[in-house]
Amino acid sequence: GTVRKTETAFPLKSQWGPGNGPAAMERKAFTPDFPIFIFTAMSRCGFWSWRPGGGTGSADDHIEHKAVADMKKIFELLSEIRPADQKAMEAARLRWNSVAKPIGSLGILEEDIIKIAGILGSAERIPLEKSALAVMCADHGVVEEGVTQTGQEVTRIVAENFTKGQTTVTCMCRVSGTDVFPVDVGMTGEGWLWDGSGKEAPAPFVLLNRRAGAGSRNLVREAAMTGDQCEKALLAGAFLARDLKQMGYGILASGEMGIGNTTPASALASVLTGAPPRLVTGRGAGLSDQGLLRKQKAVEAACERFFRQYPRYKDFSWDVSAEPRDAFLLLVELGGFDIAAMAGLFLGAAAYRLPAVIDGFISSAAALLAVLMCRDVKDFLLASHVSSEPGGRLVMDQLGLKAPLDCGMHLGEGSGAVALLPLLKMGAMVYENMSTFSEIHVESYVDYGAKKGGRP
Repeated sequence: GTVRKTETAFPLKSQWGPGNGPAAMERKAFTPDFPIFIFTAMSRCGFWSWRPGGGTGSADDHIEHKAVADMKKIFELLSEIRPADQKAMEAARLRWNSVAKPIGSLGILEEDIIKIAGILGSAERIPLEKSALAVMCADHGVVEEGVTQTGQEVTRIVAENFTKGQTTVTCMCRVSGTDVFPVDVGMTGEGWLWDGSGKEAPAPFVLLNRRAGAGSRNLVREAAMTGDQCEKALLAGAFLARDLKQMGYGILASGEMGIGNTTPASALASVLTGAPPRLVTGRGAGLSDQGLLRKQKAVEAACERFFRQYPRYKDFSWDVSAEPRDAFLLLVELGGFDIAAMAGLFLGAAAYRLPAVIDGFISSAAALLAVLMCRDVKDFLLASHVSSEPGGRLVMDQLGLKAPLDCGMHLGEGSGAVALLPLLKMGAMVYENMSTFSEIHVESYVDYGAKKGGRP
């Protein structure tokens, strides 16, 4: 298709009224004599429109148009995202530098508290007392390729155990004081599919039905999802972020449960970082050598299928050139319902101004896709740990985020994100309650290492 940049001056949201909102402005800005779909996002989320019938008219164009043709609700979500408040961040940095301790001595924790101040738009308090973990549960058709050592039935077993407090992360949450929200966004089995409404309200330790499908398709052979399914999974995550904000939660942690989901995460990581599939594909839950080889071949085949269908992405610079539809299309082809829902959770956290903690490899792949849909989402993300999965560090480097923890973890469920929460709460306690240099009548420290360009 033909994509063209557009420059549209939108009124402030406070000025919206009849005939004066984004949709109305779009109608005023364009008066084409052919059918046109306008998708608009403000801030660093991209301004572009897609006109059907352009381009080469090839079969690939038709497939791509079908995958991304209805993203209106996603772009409405993106239009709500604004950057973090720089004035609040500067005020928080000044507060840290006035606290009676060596400047910058809490390292990344200080930077994270500053970031949270920017998210909240205030440096007065950092309210992290009420935290929530959203665990997106889904099945993956790629298990047909022999990439796991357990069957898909384990996904549902563990999902049900979240409701009983009988998983690793639920035990950890009892220490961190975090409520767990397991969400069925695409497990196999019978049951109704989510219609996009909010009739069923989220509740801690209750499996929430937000099913976009009954398991994804085998991404080695075909697209993992349809465009409609992907949009529904993204919105499921975003609306959950909204609901949790309304319920009074001050910080979100992301998690997932889905047998086989490190395989799509590896395929996504390979495409997004340019690393060879074998370099980013690990043993997951502990594959044998033969199982690892099958998994590597599956990831290679999936990436080859994607590039064969969309050859322009072979030398594509994702961090520079990607627009929302590029990330959406990649998610449709090589993602999964759990990954899409986590990406949506990050988009929702940004739209509703909540700090969101990334977990490990799979979660960071979802975070990178969310950032590619809107660069300002990065302002709302906190890295927790570096996964021991081979692609974990590569994806985190691509995100440009520093993770405070490097524990050799590769569990999933949101375990790394939850492990960070007590540290953040400790940092907030110091930030809010420790005396300043002036209060204890001590001359302020000077960080000469920082003045010389940083510490070794």
